[in-house]
Amino acid sequence: MREERSKMGAWRALALGAAAWLLLWGGTAHAARIKELCDVQGARSNILKGIGLVVGLAGTGDKTSAAIVSQQRLLERLGIEVKDLKELKSDNAAVVMVTSTIPAFAKEGSQIDVNINSMYNCKSLEGGTLLETHLTGPGLGDTVYAVAQGPVSVGGFNAEAGGGGGGAAVRKNHVTAGRVPMGAHIEREVPSTITDGERLMLLVKRPDFATANGIQEAVNTLMGEGTASAMGAGTVRVTIPEAGRPDLVSFIAKLEDIEVKTEMPATVVINERTGTIVVGGDVIVKPCQVAHGNLTLKISQTPQVTPALPFTDAQPVTTQATKVEVQEQEAYLMPVEGTSAGDVAATLNRLRVTPRDMISIFQALREAGALEADLEIM
Repeated sequence: MREERSKMGAWRALALGAAAWLLLWGGTAHAARIKELCDVQGARSNILKGIGLVVGLAGTGDKTSAAIVSQQRLLERLGIEVKDLKELKSDNAAVVMVTSTIPAFAKEGSQIDVNINSMYNCKSLEGGTLLETHLTGPGLGDTVYAVAQGPVSVGGFNAEAGGGGGGAAVRKNHVTAGRVPMGAHIEREVPSTITDGERLMLLVKRPDFATANGIQEAVNTLMGEGTASAMGAGTVRVTIPEAGRPDLVSFIAKLEDIEVKTEMPATVVINERTGTIVVGGDVIVKPCQVAHGNLTLKISQTPQVTPALPFTDAQPVTTQATKVEVQEQEAYLMPVEGTSAGDVAATLNRLRVTPRDMISIFQALREAGALEADLEIM
């Protein structure tokens, strides 16, 4: 008997400990590092672009004069004179747009990936090789920051049987766009400045006064009062301490590793094209009644033939018999209420409607004043 009581006491203590742990865990606020919340002003990537030529295609190239002209310019640049453009064919070549992103502080000689996209009527870039392409910065500048070249990887295929496109065809993925992994060499560094020697600026990725204030408080708590000052919802100024100025990299690394308590905004994001709904944060639906029913209208036509009179030259008469059917699903008023994303999902799921119907319900809840959240439609 004593042994059973001791076991029950042990299980009770274990249950109380687990309940206390769950309570502590449930009450812990969400924290994110400054690295996830902010960018350091000046430490940004830059977009590169260029027009290139992909060769070595198996008859799937461009059928335009632009590809022939591009070949002519390339050959002339290599010292080969082309007297007649009719000597050139474009079946195995395609004009492409080459884009890439050069990261902040990238040094000369580093390699970066490039994206390849067909510009004209090329059928496939499979098996092609990008020839030397100069990549420039935004706008109309002529400064070359990187040079790209290499085999194109499309990650798919496009096969046809029967010739001339008249037979069966099998296609996997998008074959008029591809990549050249590590296909560009950086030739020129992009100048960047992140500090004036005494201070730096943190740019909040999603400007919010509460987030900026949380960053300010967290930095001041760990690095000293007055180190950080929120300049607005999207900017926090950080004064670099004297001890951190000799080793700026170490100071920024420690700064970015500071955790900040954040709250997800009460927002419902809707993508009407795909029927996607994302409910985030403390979305609140006030008590209300919702009814949603679908009306289906079916119209069908059946041909009816009236035979001609016998022993006459009259022709049979064909008419269309139209039938209209109306079907309306039953709809009942259902109570909808919730104080969290899970509650809102559970109550709306009881209506058993499709995602597109749920989009209409969210919009109606917002109009009725029952939805306490921002409604964003993509």
